Amino acid sequence: MKRLVALALLSLVATAVAAELPPLDLGGVREEHRMIPMRDGTRLSAYVYFPKGDGPWPVIFEQRYVVITGTASRRELAALAAQGYVAARVSFRGAQLSEGVWRGYRSLGWGTEKDGYDLVEWLARQPWSNGRVGSFGGSQGGFAQNFLAVTQPPHLVCQYMTDTGLSLFQEGYRIGGAARPERFKKMDEVARNPADNRALLAEWYGHPVYDDYWRDEDCSRHFPEMNVPCFTIGSWYDYMSVGSIQSYIGRQHRAGAASRGRQQLVLGPWLHGGLPKSNKIGELVYPDNARFDTPTHMVRWFDHFLKGVDNGVEREPAVRYYVMGAVGEPGAPGNVWRTAPDWPVPAAETPYYFHAGGKLDRTPPVDATSATSYQSDPAHPMALPYSSFPGARDARAFEAQKDVVTFTTEPLASPVEWTGKVRVELQVASSARDTDFIVRLTDVYPDGRSILIMDYVRRARFRDGWEREVLLTPGEICPVAFDIGSLSQVFNRGHRIRVTVASTGAPFYEPNPQTGEPMSIDFPAKTVVATNTLFHDRVHASRLIAPVVK
Repeated sequence: MKRLVALALLSLVATAVAAELPPLDLGGVREEHRMIPMRDGTRLSAYVYFPKGDGPWPVIFEQRYVVITGTASRRELAALAAQGYVAARVSFRGAQLSEGVWRGYRSLGWGTEKDGYDLVEWLARQPWSNGRVGSFGGSQGGFAQNFLAVTQPPHLVCQYMTDTGLSLFQEGYRIGGAARPERFKKMDEVARNPADNRALLAEWYGHPVYDDYWRDEDCSRHFPEMNVPCFTIGSWYDYMSVGSIQSYIGRQHRAGAASRGRQQLVLGPWLHGGLPKSNKIGELVYPDNARFDTPTHMVRWFDHFLKGVDNGVEREPAVRYYVMGAVGEPGAPGNVWRTAPDWPVPAAETPYYFHAGGKLDRTPPVDATSATSYQSDPAHPMALPYSSFPGARDARAFEAQKDVVTFTTEPLASPVEWTGKVRVELQVASSARDTDFIVRLTDVYPDGRSILIMDYVRRARFRDGWEREVLLTPGEICPVAFDIGSLSQVFNRGHRIRVTVASTGAPFYEPNPQTGEPMSIDFPAKTVVATNTLFHDRVHASRLIAPVVK
């Protein structure tokens, strides 16, 4: 009884706190805070924006764990409402002002709690709603939409996703099997009860491999249940582009009848996050054509599906992708948009081999023995200057560190285009029972700048798949192969292509203790320094596989 009273008091406080948002001129748009009830009585915190007039209107909403209530965010929602929509942002249960226990994305989908479904149906029933609901959002708000689509709420008509994901085991809580506890400890700041977040972290570490626990948080297993049109945006300089691309492919080809053939995908030269996509990315300034006015296009998408406006949006190409090229070089090939009926586009899988002396080329090695070794010390990791999404920046500072190795082509005699998925096949040995391999791809300009395009990591214990851990036998050579991402890039004449390999890169990649012991929430006191060796001889030929377009 005391707990019920306490929750009731917290709800009152939540309403009061929300009511204290500072006054802001929203051009006649009305701003309200609502506590929306779910099927189990838990109420979720929502900020709702209403157009002028009496309605009823279609509704669009985003669900996130962090709902920012700053001026820019409020104006963004008000601008959507001014287009004739009720627009809302809702916090996940147990986050910020929302009631309940924070359980990550598990409350959104196909379990006993179906918060996404309940939100759609509540919004559709309100007197100011015409019963047609769309969802939008990126990153966490993109993951949420994939979970939502699986539950098939009757009044969900369409979706609009940016920089999204599907499986939390591979693309969220971990990357390439590498744990990311420090990022998720920060959820303490927004969890209604920080202890809930710590309990959830402990629960994750009780499931070290991809088992039934993680299958229950993997939307890629549920494409047949997804059944609405969706517009998806992916960003080349974002490791989560894999989720955007796979969401499009799965929904376009394996989903329900109302989804198949009705998906659209845009892939551009951007970093993760944000609605408007700028031409200024990292340290690069692309031509103006690299901009994508997401807010305007999103309204067109919703106007068609929620208002029935025949604006041609559904007749646009299924896939639009930006072919990146050198910037600041007049006449450089690339930096153009292309369209395609589907993804991926045709390309030839072309190997680029590692060689002694840090060389990279298409010729297989002929040496009987050839290898490059470096150390991996988790207590003293190689420093990455950026804590998140470090693409489109000069990587020379990272590459110059002592335990980072590079393999670089000669200057290109003519431009070469890569469009599609890039894969690496390493032949390695380690003195430790576990370690990480971080592989980065850069475009080296004639002035020496090494511009990072993509990078990814694979924890060695997961080299044979996610379902089981296979520790290394110290000194034994074994293959470690994995995708490092997708791109569309023309490397210009005179440029060089570089592959960088390391085993640490903090703070973005949290160090692996390398002991082979079970992973834990906190960085352990015991760590092992490893000597890692990359082999590049005729029997053990490490290589990159590139999607070369003729």
